[in-house]
Amino acid sequence: MNIIFLIKPKCDTAFLYTDDSIRQGLEKIHYHKYTAIPVIDHEGIYHGTITEGDFLWHILGRDVQGASLSCDIRTTEHELVTNLLRPMFNPPVNIYATMDDLLQRVMDQNFVPVVDDRGVFVGIITRKDVIGYFVGLNKPVDPAE
Repeated sequence: MNIIFLIKPKCDTAFLYTDDSIRQGLEKIHYHKYTAIPVIDHEGIYHGTITEGDFLWHILGRDVQGASLSCDIRTTEHELVTNLLRPMFNPPVNIYATMDDLLQRVMDQNFVPVVDDRGVFVGIITRKDVIGYFVGLNKPVDPAE
């Protein structure tokens, strides 16, 4: 079964650009009440996902592994969100992925980014939508309907 019917398209998804500042990222993630947000470049290529924890650890002066960094909250106006991206965190699935592939991914992630064959971000699929699909698929059929 094709996953395309579950995609929340890019036009309906909040995302950051690689050249957005950390402050812009914080404002957008706060405005949309997200815990994580995709990052793309201006050509639409998916680069990764940043979490609110990534922002927090950076502002507290630590990277994700706990190493000390020098951070002044005022510098977030000029630092780019790409500096916070973690390699291989929340990798995307191809638009032709199977439902089984998707199920494996949402067990570990709130959403799965979806890209086309060129790596261009086309949208996300949320854990809620995948669970809803499988719950609906396994519902008993009422013979009276």
